[in-house]
Amino acid sequence: MAASAAIVPSAPHIPVLLRPLLQAVAPVGGVWLDGTCGAGGYTRALLAAGAQKVIAVDRDPSVFRMAADWAAPFGNRLEMVEGTFSHLDEYGSDLDGVVLDLGVSSMQLDQADRGFSFMKDGPLDMRMGAQGMTAADLVNEADEVTLADILYTYGEERASRRIAKAIVKARPVTRTLELATIIQGCLPRAKPGQSHPATRSFQALRIAVNDEYGELAEGLQAAERALKPGGKLAVVTFHSVEDRMVKRFIQARAGTGGRVSRYAPEPEQTDAQFAQITRKAVGPDDQELLENPRARSAKLRVAERTDAPAGEIDRKSIGMPFLLGDK
Repeated sequence: MAASAAIVPSAPHIPVLLRPLLQAVAPVGGVWLDGTCGAGGYTRALLAAGAQKVIAVDRDPSVFRMAADWAAPFGNRLEMVEGTFSHLDEYGSDLDGVVLDLGVSSMQLDQADRGFSFMKDGPLDMRMGAQGMTAADLVNEADEVTLADILYTYGEERASRRIAKAIVKARPVTRTLELATIIQGCLPRAKPGQSHPATRSFQALRIAVNDEYGELAEGLQAAERALKPGGKLAVVTFHSVEDRMVKRFIQARAGTGGRVSRYAPEPEQTDAQFAQITRKAVGPDDQELLENPRARSAKLRVAERTDAPAGEIDRKSIGMPFLLGDK
């Protein structure tokens, strides 16, 4: 069944790459798990495309309050679970499909009190859920070396040491615009068309606060355990590190990855757990870019589960970044 514009749900958060995703996993049927439900865009599209049931998972409690506006008509075809997709195999088994959208939703960015945006003033929070360390805890308690390491490793910020030094000097830092101003003071003024100077640093802190790379590594393995033979895994990423992790995971599980470097030992030959459906990452077409400019950096990768037993994978082998203290 091919996707059509008619099944794209209207929602504050427009699901990116929905048309190619539905085309790649067609026909849609059986039980699916949406590991990043958000505003429900993928969940509703999967149900509209033929899924008998969708288990919609999210770590953000506000998602379930907002779902009251759209969930009721689906009845028992929709099950909502507050949790992380790193544990998705605890919420469902023998699944026909798993979908993961790794982007921060526009609704989270638009809520100043969530602390994700460097354009709106709010408390320096950045948590996807309601538990654990906030970004304020991190910037006010971590030592200068650790802060610089986070900014460089997770944000690829070349001025990480300068920014970390300025943050430590300005402590306590508790507001988003306060932090953005500190970062701006460490960098040249952005030229027209360039991203905001705080973009990379805010990304790095968000990744650290939510352990996003660790969640992704665990989530990919959890999907492998939860999918039935023939089940589909579809992952949408928004930056190069995430895409690299997904690409290498699928290649390793499909037996097509080879060695990470020529000095590494040949990988042990085992039965493949996945077959690649998309040999290359799928990006947005011109129509989608017109409809949703947010999709410009999105990439989709899809694989199909085989009947080989699930296993473990080394995080370093899939290109997961590690902080100095974790190496």
